[in-house]
Amino acid sequence: MEGIIITPLKDIQYFNQLSRLNKVICLGVYLTIFISSIVLTTSPFEFYLGYIVMIGLFPFFIGRFKIPPLFIYLSVFYLLIGFFNIYFGNNTFRLFFKVYLGVFFSYLFYYYVIEAFAKNVHFLFSLYLKGAYLMTFIGLIQLFFYLVGFEPGYNYSWFLTKSAYVAGGNLGIRINSLYTEPSQYAIIQAPALFVAFIQLINKEYSFYTTRQCILTIIMYVLSFSGVGFVGLFITLVLLTITYGKIRYLTFSLPFILLITYYLYNNVDEFKSRFDDTTTIFSTSEFELGKSHGSSIILYDNFVVALENFKKNPLFGTGLGSHQIAFKKYSITKHIREYGFSGNSADANSMFLRIVSESGLMGVVLLIWFLYRFYIPPNTNSQEHYWVYSNGILVLIALFLFRQGHYFINGFPFFALLYAYLKSASEHPLSDAKN
Repeated sequence: MEGIIITPLKDIQYFNQLSRLNKVICLGVYLTIFISSIVLTTSPFEFYLGYIVMIGLFPFFIGRFKIPPLFIYLSVFYLLIGFFNIYFGNNTFRLFFKVYLGVFFSYLFYYYVIEAFAKNVHFLFSLYLKGAYLMTFIGLIQLFFYLVGFEPGYNYSWFLTKSAYVAGGNLGIRINSLYTEPSQYAIIQAPALFVAFIQLINKEYSFYTTRQCILTIIMYVLSFSGVGFVGLFITLVLLTITYGKIRYLTFSLPFILLITYYLYNNVDEFKSRFDDTTTIFSTSEFELGKSHGSSIILYDNFVVALENFKKNPLFGTGLGSHQIAFKKYSITKHIREYGFSGNSADANSMFLRIVSESGLMGVVLLIWFLYRFYIPPNTNSQEHYWVYSNGILVLIALFLFRQGHYFINGFPFFALLYAYLKSASEHPLSDAKN
């Protein structure tokens, strides 16, 4: 296609020109990113609906694309670390390979997806934005049916195995759309939130209509998620840095303070999580039955990751090993009836999990990755690369903060797209023909 920017009209034209296989790939991307609330089996691991498409597409991908050397080098490196820790009792064969194979094939799948679309980062990010707005609109439908009292219209547990209506907030419901919970809604919708704010501030962009932008922001806030508030805060800080003008700073700070004040004084869930988290992390003390469970779980995994890091600082104890470390260092392992071990596999935070399982090497690689592929504001501004990059950066930050699963909701897709965007920004004409 001619031109660089993929407009909504060109999106449709581009999609119509796709082969049947590439249209199936689009479906696979949607299922793996947005529909993680349908689990077909839970043993020996959770098998999500999107995995069917991933497995079905691999034979076609392998026939068209090779495995890149970097994937091979990294996989061998992590394999050696894994075997080393299995030998010394820091991990088990089952736990290691469950995560190792999941990470390897997930990243390889999304690498193939991006290659299948000839690295057309504009179309791929546009594909995400359309799916994100669909989730926003379903969230609006969820709110409407809750207000009119039609339960099947807002409680989707009748067809989503890992999703249900979540009570809370001023309206009595916390929006989660088709996601498993409001925090997941806030994490995956974060790039769309960033885009919505950018477009309201700068009319040069045309990702969404003004109404779509406003609705995206409103439904995001109505998730009443603490993680969502963090995403909102990061978004506004990035926007303030981006434009570097006092007038945006004077807009952002009061807005952040207003939202914080409102949530703290009107949403019990937010207030209790905020108070208990700050108390536990500052005093290391909590009270069963009174302190918020999520705050205890986060602190518990923080302690586990820190202790495991102290014992294995350079390379950690290998993929999938945090669960073993949890049994050793958890401060709640003697408390069984409260279920604090529910997040023992993923550490309740990807950053804590990286610290625990990959050590200093993992932290250094993470910092290098975020810095190396970050696109500063207004770089090649007419191609929008920096907008995509900063939006994805918010999502990555939220994953690091409160989502410990390495490849759920298409995280590898966003991580790889973040890297591909940098390459596209450095060679802005490279995807003009796609």
